[in-house]
Amino acid sequence: LATKAEELGVEIYPGFAATEVLYNDEGAVIGVATGDMGIEKNGEPGPNYTRGMELLGKYVLIGEGVRGSLAKQLIAKFDLSKDREPQKFGIGIKELWQVKPENHRPGLVQHSFGWPLGMKTGGGSFLYHLEDNLVAVGFVVHLNYKNPYLYPFEEFQRFKTHPAIRPTFEGGKRLSYGARAITEGGYQSVPKLSFPGGALIGCSAGLVNVPRIKGSHNAVLSGMLAAEKIAAAIVSGRSHDEVTEIENEWRKGDIGKDLKRVRNVKPLWSKFGTALGVALGGFDMWTNTLFGFSVFGTLKHGKSDAESLEPASQHKPIAYPKPDGVLTFDRLSSVFLSNTNHEEDQPVHLQVKDMNLQKSSEHDIYAGPSTRYCPAGVYEWVEKDGKDVFVINAQNCVHCKTCDIKDPNQNINWVPPQGGEGPVYPNM
Repeated sequence: LATKAEELGVEIYPGFAATEVLYNDEGAVIGVATGDMGIEKNGEPGPNYTRGMELLGKYVLIGEGVRGSLAKQLIAKFDLSKDREPQKFGIGIKELWQVKPENHRPGLVQHSFGWPLGMKTGGGSFLYHLEDNLVAVGFVVHLNYKNPYLYPFEEFQRFKTHPAIRPTFEGGKRLSYGARAITEGGYQSVPKLSFPGGALIGCSAGLVNVPRIKGSHNAVLSGMLAAEKIAAAIVSGRSHDEVTEIENEWRKGDIGKDLKRVRNVKPLWSKFGTALGVALGGFDMWTNTLFGFSVFGTLKHGKSDAESLEPASQHKPIAYPKPDGVLTFDRLSSVFLSNTNHEEDQPVHLQVKDMNLQKSSEHDIYAGPSTRYCPAGVYEWVEKDGKDVFVINAQNCVHCKTCDIKDPNQNINWVPPQGGEGPVYPNM
């Protein structure tokens, strides 16, 4: 698709992260700026310093994916989440395996929910048999979980040991590893899409249909809708204003109809747990699909995922088995397979706003959940000179954004590292 776009005159800049939103004097968005290159860890320009570049346009569409750093700024600046429910998220962890030919069933798709999670924690799996004896397997944990001792990566490793799953991977080889947050709020959590000078599209808007386990269709449709409305605006001589037609029409179209039918599945699951909640969600989904109404109306999500975490004193630690190095693995060997790479002599792109708060709350009250919710081992609490010190191994980061979402104090801010650095996912 990139080649086709370039044939039409589209310019694509791989390897350059947009780090700043640009505004005119009236406060409308007029473009973005790429990050400066060659900034050293001390924040000063190094010998290879290169200034970032301004990219200007009549309108700016933000399609950064889940929890984008610029979308986060725009939602706050223009209050786009006003009168919406909090956005909800899951963390998806995935591996790509090459399995023995006798264990490969091309085209087989398997989904599950529940085990090894308890009935009060939402989540589930996917397993896809691809071509060339390749199998993609992954596990999603809903980030509104309460127990700070929960360890999503270890839950995924445990999942592979299930008697119905283990045989697929016997004698196989793990090739790749990765992780990414997923939007789960749906219909009632989609922020206002349009703002002065542009709009949010794709997963920046949170258009995933959770029970159907699909979202790329709505991402594409949102791009098409934005393109049509903005093209019409430009033809009529407009620029840098708010194309309200995007916001006004998405709920009436295919995206809105798709998300409205399943809007109560997530809140029912969260409120009543996996057994009853999923049953009620299925009933509600089909009532909406068949008859166009819900006996529940439109349910609310309530707390954000950060607010859902409870103090460690209310929970017991969870004992996870040690990895065997054959079917189950540790995080660092997994990160190696993600091919993630960051230049070490650069400012840390995971910004802690208040380190004292991190110690007094994240560590002392919540028992350091960052050391567990991160699927890449970025965060550690280590003892140094008799004090607990928060260590950030930013070079391990696979850009999943979980820390930005789940930190109980919203004290960690993810920003793009320099250049196009990060994980490189072959065939993922």
